This record gives sequence, structure tokens and C-alpha cells, in this order.
Amino acid sequence: MSPTVSIIVPVYNAERTISRCVDSILNQDYSDFELLLVDDGSTDSSGAICDTYAARDSRVQVFHKENAGVSSSRNLALDHAGGTYLQFLDSDDWITPDATSSLVRTMEQGPCDMVVSDFYRVVGERVSQKGDIDEDGMMTREEYASHMMENPADFYYGVLWNKLYRRSIVEEYHLRMNPEISWCEDFMFNLEYIRYAETFRAIQIPIYYYVKTKGSLVSQSMSISQVVKMKLTVFEYYHRFFKTVLDEEEYEKSRLKVYRFLLDAAGDGSVPPAVHPNSRKLGDERMKVSPYVLDGEGVLYDAFRERKLLDRYLETAALKNDLTLSDARLLLALRELNFQPTHREAADFANLPRSTVSLSLQKLTSRGLIKITDIRQEKERAKRMDISFSEAAKPVLEDLETARQDCEAARLASLLPEELEQHNRLSEKIQSHIRDILQ
Repeated sequence: MSPTVSIIVPVYNAERTISRCVDSILNQDYSDFELLLVDDGSTDSSGAICDTYAARDSRVQVFHKENAGVSSSRNLALDHAGGTYLQFLDSDDWITPDATSSLVRTMEQGPCDMVVSDFYRVVGERVSQKGDIDEDGMMTREEYASHMMENPADFYYGVLWNKLYRRSIVEEYHLRMNPEISWCEDFMFNLEYIRYAETFRAIQIPIYYYVKTKGSLVSQSMSISQVVKMKLTVFEYYHRFFKTVLDEEEYEKSRLKVYRFLLDAAGDGSVPPAVHPNSRKLGDERMKVSPYVLDGEGVLYDAFRERKLLDRYLETAALKNDLTLSDARLLLALRELNFQPTHREAADFANLPRSTVSLSLQKLTSRGLIKITDIRQEKERAKRMDISFSEAAKPVLEDLETARQDCEAARLASLLPEELEQHNRLSEKIQSHIRDILQ
């Protein structure tokens, strides 16, 4: 049976980084994929490392070839790919645990033909988030192209690795990388793909860690005249793309924006600028759990791990909806509550400090996600909150519920049907016993 996703990684002299890259793929929450590693004539131990992974995991295939460049490696992998979707990585980068699941879920929501996501730009020990489209929902080809026109040489649009593609489109039109182009070759593939794709979605979840700094074209032993010729070739491709996508009137209106690509491309390569001033330390951008806690034994360790597992899945929904993890946990708690809580009860139930709950309630209210009406009960000093959810909260709550379900599925993933039935029966008994004790 064919996998849902074919993940393609070209490898050349990457012995220092390939394990980090492959480990991040094999440790995905999503498991229905094949990993195609193409060793492009490496002269270090990269090929042997790839073979070791293939021997350990049946999802990994390794191809060894003479050195011919990254485009040639990707083309070879495309010739052997069997997945419904295509995902690309570079060998010195890595992805978050929810990367593939986020891309596939978004692709199938519509469904659509391409998904593009935010990513992390890593410089040394600092990391910052990079994205461009804040629009939710489906986009047409023209709408996606109009976003691209605003930032024509932006990495967000040019690269392969923050996107998910339909392999059927790639194969129907026999789309491949151009081995003759060593600058913006990814972008040219994207332009060709967009010509045949009809619907697009963007997600504001950073799922990819970009750490590679490509060398300049001149440093690739190319003369100035060769560099200029190559850039003009890429621009002409870009120019023809918009003449195809836009009608004549729209094209004339946008001609100056199209030609702006020449100015933006005048810089040598499309590497993003240095880390943003609002960057953070690498490792602080996502929730982490101490390995000592993971190995600990006892009821408190168990309770902590259960909570952190839920937090890991809630974090994806939080990032997607521009919420903090505390906001997401509180919102899910408020949805679960079947009574009108006090501030203290809400904080206790969500396992959050009261100060954090107060700030989150203000944020959720100002965002128009909830409405709070204070109610004074007789014989009670503290006010209770009557909380209602707005129409705008519905998609957010759906994302949180999906995260909760994903967490539960992951928690019980290895149980057989009869084991699951026994687990549910025993859990009901235990919860009933706990309620009796706490009354």
C-alpha cells in the first residue's frame, strides 16, 4: 500500500547534520510516510549513515548516485516517490514533531493543492519565526499569486521545504527541477507547479528549522556574466508566469510589481536576513520537557507527563490561532466546564496561576472569543462567571478539540481493541472511586 506522504531529502557531505534531520522525520507524530534519502556522491560518511537508518526503519529508502547537484537528487527521488503528497527537507535542517501532520491535515481540510507554512530561521543559538500570509481559508491561484507578487523574492514563496504538494499534479505535468539552474531552482519549480494548482492554503504554524546559509553565486565559480544571465533567465520565467496567471488588464496594472523581482533578486541569493530583534533562544520556541522528568517514576511524574502530552498537542492549535499555550489550555478548560466557575475554580481546573488566568480571560475577551457576565450567588463571597463563546471562537474550539483527540489517540496508540475496552472499563471504575473519596 502506498504511503500518504513521500518525504525527500537530498544529501551531500552532511555527516554532521543528517542524523538530526532524519531523526526529526522519523519522530513525527504522523507515521504514514516514506523517506527517500538521496546520497549525491558524498565523500564523507553521509551515505553510510543513511544506510544505517534504512536498515533500522522500513520506511527509509536510500539512493546512491554520482554527484550532480541537489536538483538531480530531487528528480531521482521524484521518479521513485509513491506518496499522495510530497514534502521536502534539506539535510542540514530539521522539522517540528507536528510538521507532517499539520501539513497533511491542512491539505485535506479543503481539500487543496498546496499548503505553505511559516518556518523558523536559525542563526547560531537564536531563532525567529518567518511567514508572510496571514490569511485563513482557501485561496485561488490568483489570490496566492497576488500575495507572492508583494514579496517576489521572499524565501517563504521560493523554497520547497515549507510546503506540501500533490504528487498527482507533479506527475501529470511531469514537473521536475532544472539541473542547469543553480539559483532559485526551487522557485522555478514552484512557479511551474502553481500554474497547474488551483487552490492554496497557508498555516501560521512554524514547522521547519532553516539553518543553511547558501553561498553566493560568485563563490560557486561562476563569472559575473554567468550570474547575470542566470538571474535574467529566472526573471523571464517569473515574468511569463504572471502573464499566464493574470489577464491582460490585471497584468498591466501589476507590471511594476512584477518587475520589482529584478530589484529584489539583485542581492546575491534569497537567504533571509539575520534573526529578527524579537528572536528567542533556540529551544525556547516550543514546549520542552526535562528528560529527567520523562524517566521519573511515581504518581506526580505520571500526572505531569499526562499534562505535558496534552500541552504538546494544544501548542499546535495555539500557534495556529495566535494564542499562548496558557490561553489554549484555559479556553479548552472553559469549554469543558459544565458550571459557572469562580476565577479560583477556573484557575484550579486549568492548572494555571490565577494571575495567568486573569490575563488570558482579558485577552480572550478582547479577541472577541468569549463573553463573561459576572454573577453573584447568595451566600458566596466570590463572583461566578457566566461564560459564552462567540461565533469567532468556533474554529478555535474545533482546533483545540482536534488537539485533545490527537493527544488521546497518541496516548492509547499501542493498545489492542480488547486492551482499550479493558482500559476504558478500569478508568471508569478508578474515576468513580476518586469522586467518592473527594466528596
